This record gives sequence, structure tokens and C-alpha cells, in this order.
Amino acid sequence: MRRVLVFRHAAGFSLVELMVSVVIGMLAILFATRLIVSGEQTKDSAVGGSDSMQNGMLALYSISNDAAQSGWGLNDTLAAGCETSFSDSGGYALAQISVNGVTRTPLAAAVIQPGGAGPDVISLYAGKSAAAVASLRINGEIVAGASVLPTTTQTPFGFAAGDVLLVVPEPATAANPACSIVQMSGMQAAPDNDKIALGSGNNFRFGPSAGIQNAYAKGGGRIFNLGAPGRLAFHTWSVAGGTLLLRATDQSGASAQGVSVTDNIVTIKAQYGLDTRAMAVYNPLPAPDGSGVQLTQWSNTMIDADGDLVVAGPGDFQRVVALRLAVVARSKSAQRPDSDGQCHATDTKPTLFSTAVGSAAAVPVTVNVAVAGDPIAWQCYRYRVFETVVPVRNAQWRP
Repeated sequence: MRRVLVFRHAAGFSLVELMVSVVIGMLAILFATRLIVSGEQTKDSAVGGSDSMQNGMLALYSISNDAAQSGWGLNDTLAAGCETSFSDSGGYALAQISVNGVTRTPLAAAVIQPGGAGPDVISLYAGKSAAAVASLRINGEIVAGASVLPTTTQTPFGFAAGDVLLVVPEPATAANPACSIVQMSGMQAAPDNDKIALGSGNNFRFGPSAGIQNAYAKGGGRIFNLGAPGRLAFHTWSVAGGTLLLRATDQSGASAQGVSVTDNIVTIKAQYGLDTRAMAVYNPLPAPDGSGVQLTQWSNTMIDADGDLVVAGPGDFQRVVALRLAVVARSKSAQRPDSDGQCHATDTKPTLFSTAVGSAAAVPVTVNVAVAGDPIAWQCYRYRVFETVVPVRNAQWRP
């Protein structure tokens, strides 16, 4: 019998087949990687837009909410815009503005420190006492450095030990009257129980160690109560390094250095809404003919709104009837440069306040959205602009 021999090839791939398989696998991995990266970039762009929406809305809500409450306790014509001495052992300082080369610290509902094309610094002040609209008349002379305030009553309603007090001159005839913020320790004992004792030291955060800094003639001043020290709402909003910061007297650890509120905020801007009508006596309350405050002009800086030839005087701050606020937020992730090596996510810088509000003409502002120290060009980010107008209602509801 013949044997039939069957020869079979060895099982497996040849070297050529193996190399072809490796190349095909690498191409598949490369294609899948590019697909995943493209999907992640698309997701980052979508999520970044959502983040900028949330951050911008949070920033604008926080600032506008402060603006709506600002001016409470400070809206009397004797107090609004007054040049004020203020000390805080916690480190908070009033906003400083320069007027004709002179540095001033006015106490008003809102004080804007213009930043040009960069971010503004916005300070919003409010007391929190229910009795803030009432006042006490000074019943005796007060010299600089004094530690007591003579009043006309022995038991002033709404005044309690520890309250923050604002002492203002009366009448407010000077162009820049001097006001003082002090802190009371209580009423003195009889027979001087018509005098408010001032406190200083560790237990009195807003009490100047050298006593009251300004002098007041007998019957030439009034005392307003701004409320308990822990509730005094002096807030300053700013932007640094793409982060919205808040300095506040009523938040622990936020007085000297600003605390972060939200990130990816590149700028905040504000404008005064002023009533610049020429009036013998400016009365913001609604008149019988239906007139009241009128918004006639927007301005990035304080101007001579009352026509007394003094810029940023008390009467000018008393003409602030509204604030125009804007926040610019950017996307969290930057986009890749295009084929020309440049980013084109945003080619032009945002312009704010470009639409008119009421009878006041718009004053547009083009802002610089570049963040100092960021190695990525500002054109690689997308930006969202949020704007609002807030009536300064406490300026209108004047006692």
C-alpha cells in the first residue's frame, strides 16, 4: 500500500501579515485618539461656555444685590458724599478717589475707582440699623480727640453699646465737610447720662484709638446710627488675575485682603447714573406733578453734577440715582490656534454700555480682557458680557 503524505503549512501569520496588522492597528488607534481629543475639545468648549455663564451671572447678581441695598443710613443730605475719617483694626479702608490732585475718601452709596480699559474698583456702602434714618443733635462742643458725644437725650432710641456711629457737621455748608465714624461703648453715668461714651481698643473694632478725629461746634452736628459692627456692610469689589474679589467689613477674614467670590472674571465696570438738572433745591422725592429723580447722564467718573463748580462734592454724590454695572466672564478652557498659528476664538475686545437707557445717552467703553501673567493670548478665549442697571433707591428715599 502506498502511503499518501500530506504536507501542511505551519499555523500562524507571516512577518508581512504581522507588519500589515500592526500598521492597520496604529492607524485605528490614531483615528480613535483624534476622535476622542476632538470630542473632549468640543465638550470643554461647551462646558466652558456654561461655566462662564454661571460665573458671570453669579458675579453680576452679587454686585447688583449690594448696589440695590447701598446708601441705607448714609442718604441724608448731611451725610451723603461727606469726606469721612474711618479706622478699622480689621484692615478695611474706604475707597480713595483723586479730585484735582487731592485724595478724598467720600462716604456715599457708591464710589467708583475707574480703571480705564481695565477693571474698575466698586465700593458700595450701607448701614444696617433700623434707626439709621433717625439722628441725634450734638448738644455741646466736640474737640478733636474727644471720647464722648454730648446729645440732647439721655436714652436715645435704637442706640446700643457697640453700635457704629456717623458724626456729621450741620449745616453742610462746606464744599467737603468732614465726617467721622466712631463706635460707642455706652451711655455715661449720671449726671452725664446725656453723653455717649466712645470706645477704642481690642473690643471696639471701629473706634479710633486717638478719639474722634474732627471737631464740631455746639449744635453744629448730628449723630447717625449705622448699626452693630458685625453687620456694617461696607463692600469693595475688584478683579485680580481673572478672579472676582470682595473686601467686606461684615465677613470674617475679608477686610484687609479680598476673598475670592468666583473665577474666570476678567473685568467689572460701573458707571454713575446722574440727575444733572439745574434746580434751586434738589429734592429726589416724587413731587405732586409726578416728577422725581430723572436719569440724564451716564459717567465713568464723578463729575460736577450739581453745578456748584466742585467735582465730587457731596451734592454730586447725592445726584446718583442709578448705577450701570457690567461683568465680563471668559471660558474656562482656551481654544487651539488655527492653521495660521493665531487664535480666533475672539478677535475684538468687548464693548460695554453701548445701548442708551432712558433719556441718557450711552457712554460705550471698550475693555481690555487680557489677564496679566496668563501665557495664553486673550484671543484664545470666548467671553460673555453681563450688564444691568440698578436704581439707587436709598438715594431717592431720602429722610
